[in-house]
Amino acid sequence: MRKTSPGRFYPLGATLTPEGVNFALYSERAEGVELLLFDDPAGDPVETIPLTARQRWVWHVLVHGARAGQLYAYRVRGPFDPARGLRFNRAKALLDPYAKAFTHKPRNDGNRLLAYDPRAPDKDLSAEPADNARWLPKCIVVDDRFDWRGTPSPGHPLESLVIYEAHLKGFTAHPSSGVSKPGTYLGFIEKIPHLKALGINAVELLPVHEHYVEDFLTERGLTNYWGYNTVGFFAPESTYAAGAEPGVQVSEFKTLVRELHRAGIEVILDVVYNHTAEGSELGPTLSFRGIDNPTYYRLHGPPEAPARFYANRTGCGNEVNIGHPAVIRLVMDSLRYWADVMHVDGFRFDLASVLGRDSGEYEKSAAFFDAVSQDPVLARVKLIAEPWDLGTYQVGNFPVEWSEWNGRFRDAARRFVKGDSGMLRGIASAVCGSPDLYAEDGRTASNSINFVTCHDGFTLHDLTAYGKKHNEANREGNRDGSDENHSWNCGAEGPTPDPEVAALRLRLAKNHLCLLLFSSGTPMLLGGDEFLRTQRGNNNAYCQDNDLSWFDWRLAERNADFTEFVRKSIALTRRFAILRHRRFRHGEIEWFGPSGLPPAWDDGEGRCLAFRLEGPLFFILNADWKPHAVRLPKLGEGKAWRRIVDTWLPSPEDFLEKGREAALPDPAAYLAQPRSTIVLLGD
Repeated sequence: MRKTSPGRFYPLGATLTPEGVNFALYSERAEGVELLLFDDPAGDPVETIPLTARQRWVWHVLVHGARAGQLYAYRVRGPFDPARGLRFNRAKALLDPYAKAFTHKPRNDGNRLLAYDPRAPDKDLSAEPADNARWLPKCIVVDDRFDWRGTPSPGHPLESLVIYEAHLKGFTAHPSSGVSKPGTYLGFIEKIPHLKALGINAVELLPVHEHYVEDFLTERGLTNYWGYNTVGFFAPESTYAAGAEPGVQVSEFKTLVRELHRAGIEVILDVVYNHTAEGSELGPTLSFRGIDNPTYYRLHGPPEAPARFYANRTGCGNEVNIGHPAVIRLVMDSLRYWADVMHVDGFRFDLASVLGRDSGEYEKSAAFFDAVSQDPVLARVKLIAEPWDLGTYQVGNFPVEWSEWNGRFRDAARRFVKGDSGMLRGIASAVCGSPDLYAEDGRTASNSINFVTCHDGFTLHDLTAYGKKHNEANREGNRDGSDENHSWNCGAEGPTPDPEVAALRLRLAKNHLCLLLFSSGTPMLLGGDEFLRTQRGNNNAYCQDNDLSWFDWRLAERNADFTEFVRKSIALTRRFAILRHRRFRHGEIEWFGPSGLPPAWDDGEGRCLAFRLEGPLFFILNADWKPHAVRLPKLGEGKAWRRIVDTWLPSPEDFLEKGREAALPDPAAYLAQPRSTIVLLGD
């Protein structure tokens, strides 16, 4: 038996000390806690240590002589009374909510992770031979030391960011990636030169927290590819590691962050604090449910069983009880860990509206938002909300420290580019950075994270190639995924040999890129859109860990002209400071209709709009299927308008770089061809 002493109640988790490892676990309602120590990730515990010290609802012990690499889990004893929300089960080994790494992914083999019979959820299985200790992943004690080699965070201001959203594995998993360690943290490093060449200075990674694959997906032969099903809020995903030794995912993730920083690229993590992988009352018992269910989850039920069921405005089976002080502390400790120890630069919060529901309804003054606003560590990181959940849409209604995914920009851009009527006011607001959402609360246009496409929905290629979703591969009868995509197939559904349709699709894709990158706000590009990646019409590829979702790098060669268009567009935003302004453009933008007069804003059939930015740039947005001769504003003596961009023209004439801008045949007007975007320089 190892020597033990009471240790300390803080910090929570497993903490290395000069004497050994301090273990601390929060559970208000537990009647007893045991620490299980393992030598083999698939073996039985070699030692069971009762935690007899408890302070502030934290059970704790110091295990002398324990070191980094020690494997462990917990058992927690208490009543099994689902009607009151109590789901303790001493037969189940449990993961530490503060574990920094796991030995492998959990699998529910033979229902060993369940604490009850799924056919009779109120039946306690603790008396039956359902011990899961061999099957549960083991937590790993981690040494936080790492050689950062003096590499600092780039520290880019928000208004200078061009964000690239990508799946960590999918970025390099395809054989065409050509990297030596495909689908891993280290493999991602090998593609940093591609990001640098584009002009990307921030990557937003889909979840890299360890996640669980739901049973229903396993039964279909699918998996949770996106990873929005978190098991551990401190642990990097183990399957993304190239090395095999336990815990190597921590050092490999840090290596990726260091090398991205060395390249001047910030790291933003997509994080899921709104729910956990344990799901509803029919889900697996992995951690929180068996430690202190009423603390970690929002519960409800009829009068005779008031805590029998889980609130579910996430659509994922449960909601974290973010109003509870212990849960706020868990999330805050996790955020500080990733910012301070793992050196990430920001977070995008999945279904962030859930985090503002202390009392059920969304409030921007919720306890979690207040905790974030006063935290000195989080004051220096980017905070980005996905500002909705299943019950509320809160775009424009987050606290002053927060930026938001602007779904209204996405919808306005898609509808305008495909030629919907009545979109002049909507697209003008989008171009200005949505001042109706961000101008009155201390925020600026940069707090609008503009996007046309993201992981959830069509890729840019598919937005112009499919009029409806094609999710049959998900094996849900094509019922999943959004039916409202504001897409247009340009006259043919999916692949087509028609050169006119192909040319139109390419032009629309360029028009989308121009709107995204030249509008006020912070642009986010979906990874792979720069070379027109396709998911063959699947707009909900969450379960497709295969070449449907992986980046096919052969397209980077096939569509090199489009990639070059993207690179030039990003470079133009760096060339002209006015394209990166934080302030709204009311005083520095002038709007025109094709006639040169102010636009007819209420013309429901108007589809051509022009604007001049204070200084040298004039933009024509022609979403009409007809050409328009657009009158140009007069310039001063000796100056003339010259063409930089015209998406109607073939590459490389579609985008002329500095010094190659073309003189116009008519200095007073420009013929904007159907469905085209034009950028002129006046000097």
